[in-house]
Amino acid sequence: MKIVVLAGGTSTERDVSLVTGKMVYQALKERGHNVILLDVFLGYPGEDYDQVFEKNVSWDDRIAAISKEDPDIESIKKKRGGKGFFGPHVLQICQMADIVFMGLHGANGEDGKVQATLDLFEIKYTGSNPLGAAVSMDKGISKQLFREQGIPTPGGIILEKGSRPDMDKMPAFPVVVKVTNGGSSVGVYMANDEKELTESIEKAHKYEDTVIVEQFIKGREFSVGVIDGEPLPVIEIVPKVGFYDYQNKYQAGSTDEYCPADLPAEKSEQMQTLAKKAYDALHIDSYTRVDMMMDESGQIYVLEANTLPGMTPTSLLPQEAAVIGYDFGALCDKLIEVSLRKWE
Repeated sequence: MKIVVLAGGTSTERDVSLVTGKMVYQALKERGHNVILLDVFLGYPGEDYDQVFEKNVSWDDRIAAISKEDPDIESIKKKRGGKGFFGPHVLQICQMADIVFMGLHGANGEDGKVQATLDLFEIKYTGSNPLGAAVSMDKGISKQLFREQGIPTPGGIILEKGSRPDMDKMPAFPVVVKVTNGGSSVGVYMANDEKELTESIEKAHKYEDTVIVEQFIKGREFSVGVIDGEPLPVIEIVPKVGFYDYQNKYQAGSTDEYCPADLPAEKSEQMQTLAKKAYDALHIDSYTRVDMMMDESGQIYVLEANTLPGMTPTSLLPQEAAVIGYDFGALCDKLIEVSLRKWE
């Protein structure tokens, strides 16, 4: 197949996306596909774009490992003149492919905007439809849909920039402050009192105008992938220091993961059932990864769903798939297979 792997972009998860793209590109190439890797924002500046699938090029040469800090997006934007999100010839090249593998993460990539554009250009792509991507990306909307469907989720309030939290409606301290449309734990802070709450809200508002102040769940953290409506084995995430933040997610050795998780069978089944309910409630198709917490009493809370989960050396979905016999390359092909069913 002719496949374009789209990565990069302009979100705070740009570095993660580039490594996802690199790994997917390499895996699909090894499996015999004709693959190119494109930065969706920087694009392909050459006028011979109509011949890219014939080029003998290593498209991943310039992609490094994920840094400890989230990327400087403004410096990336200065690398390319002109307006708009899509780089030179990106859409034309995508139209030449049999399918686009979505390696994008975060805003302008995981939020349905790119998916909707590809739909309008009649370009096939991996991952969820635009609606499922959009409502999953917005944690405020996700939580509302979870509550309507009886899916347990931490309590909290939504706070717009310039407004002050109503302490009577706030969850008890400690609380988690996070941006509504972020990912990879960028823009997520812990607050133990009002002073820390004010500081955390100010930090989060540097990323977005809308933030969530949410009940902190003390306990164990888990994730469950869902592919084509079928839940994968449960994985447990245990950071060695602190919580599962940007550094702990992507720096090797910072976090231990256990799959299948060490849980009673009924708890694993409960988590898998909740993952499928979240998948349906958010109108997702193809695949997703649902993140959860279990408190010290055994109560499970669904936090969010990721419609384009990471595909990096430390990512969770590939680890879960490996337990049921899918190596990384086979998983990439599986995600393409289930995504193509939308157009059958």
